[in-house]
Amino acid sequence: MGQAREVMDRLTEALTTTNDLKAIAELYAEDAVAFTPDQGEIRGRESITEYWRQMTDALPGSTFESLHKYEVGNTAIDEGFYSGTNTGPLPLPSGEILPATQKPVRIRGCDVATVEDGRIVSYRLYFDQVEFLDQLGLLPDMPS
Repeated sequence: MGQAREVMDRLTEALTTTNDLKAIAELYAEDAVAFTPDQGEIRGRESITEYWRQMTDALPGSTFESLHKYEVGNTAIDEGFYSGTNTGPLPLPSGEILPATQKPVRIRGCDVATVEDGRIVSYRLYFDQVEFLDQLGLLPDMPS
């Protein structure tokens, strides 16, 4: 196992098992960049850590069921299902805060982390926002 795989595994553990924001922050380079479907481009360790704080507050005690793990050079890739229950407020890109829905979610996603000198310098997260919002009951009913 290489450094990228080890760092990605530590990130997954910090996000799902320990909810340790300090450990999450330490895994990112100071000038790291993350791209997420819900918040777009996020620059810097502090901003990325704040993103994860909001997500772990919204879905505390979430789990990640790994389907595939890869490592190519200094990049680790995970594909799997992220599951949890929305018991905390959920911030939207608009700045609006949605109250907890108390609904469970199970979303397939993919994470790609590029690591240099033991820290994530580039992180890309992919998941279907429509599926996420639908499972939370936040989409309007569509006519059949």
